[in-house]
Amino acid sequence: MQRLTQAPNLAMATLWADALRNEGITTCIQRQYLSGGAGELPPDQCLPEVWVTEPAQFVRAQQLLSDLQHPPQRRWFCTCGELVEGGFEQCWACGAWMPR
Repeated sequence: MQRLTQAPNLAMATLWADALRNEGITTCIQRQYLSGGAGELPPDQCLPEVWVTEPAQFVRAQQLLSDLQHPPQRRWFCTCGELVEGGFEQCWACGAWMPR
C-alpha cells in the first residue's frame, strides 16, 4: 500500500476514495477515527489519509486525484443569456445543460 494523500477532513477523504473506487482503483482510508486525538497528538497527524492498495494503480490514482482537485474552469453563455463561469455544467438561472 502507498499513501496517496492526506485529506483536510473525513468527508473529503471519503469523496476522493469513492471517486477513485468508481474508476477501478482499490483504496482505503487510514486515520479516519483519529480526529478525537487532536490536542493530545499533533493535529496534522490526526488527518485522514487515502491509500492505494495496489502499487500498479498508484500513478493512475495520482492523475485521477489531480483531476478531481482541479476541475476545468469554463465560461459559456446559456441559451437564456446567462453567463456561466467556473466548473459548472448547468445554468444556475434556468437549469439548462452546457452545450457540448
